[in-house]
Amino acid sequence: MTVPVPAVAAITHRALPEQFLGKPSINYIPDMSIYQTDLAALDGTPGVLADLDGKVTLVVNVASNCGLTPQYTQLEELQGTYGDQGFSVLGVPCNQFMEQEPGSAEEIQTFCSETYGVSFPLSEKIEVNGDGRHPLYEELTVVADSEGRDGDIQWNFEKFLVAADGQVIARFAPQVVPDDPAIVAAITSALN
Repeated sequence: MTVPVPAVAAITHRALPEQFLGKPSINYIPDMSIYQTDLAALDGTPGVLADLDGKVTLVVNVASNCGLTPQYTQLEELQGTYGDQGFSVLGVPCNQFMEQEPGSAEEIQTFCSETYGVSFPLSEKIEVNGDGRHPLYEELTVVADSEGRDGDIQWNFEKFLVAADGQVIARFAPQVVPDDPAIVAAITSALN
């Protein structure tokens, strides 16, 4: 059975996957690779993005005290299902939405591992909107979701799917759960 390819936010240059050619929701974005962006891991180790270069990555701004925090369970399930196939989730803690990620790096790590068994990498806490927006999100937020919305991150748990070569493939709203068929189809398509 062929799974239909979801309405995709953006496919970028380089090796444009054949299954996305001619789709009306696809926007061309010039060459860029998010894996070249400097970003430290939650423990301060540099190069968390560089470590993911060559993997399909779901980048998600996360928070520990949000109504959407239970999405960690589904994110970890995606990591478990596709992690050995060249896929990773990257959690990006952010405290910009009603201060729902106030903890220290150690507190965030403990919460994620003890409450949700998170095994995927977590970055340092950053800002995703405003004047202090991290360069990673400067690149990500130019991509529109399937409804044409680009720009500022709406809330915690907004998701961006990035191809193995660092090109942004798709953007998903916070309320789109990680195991939504559109996200799963986009991941499996990017892995093939």
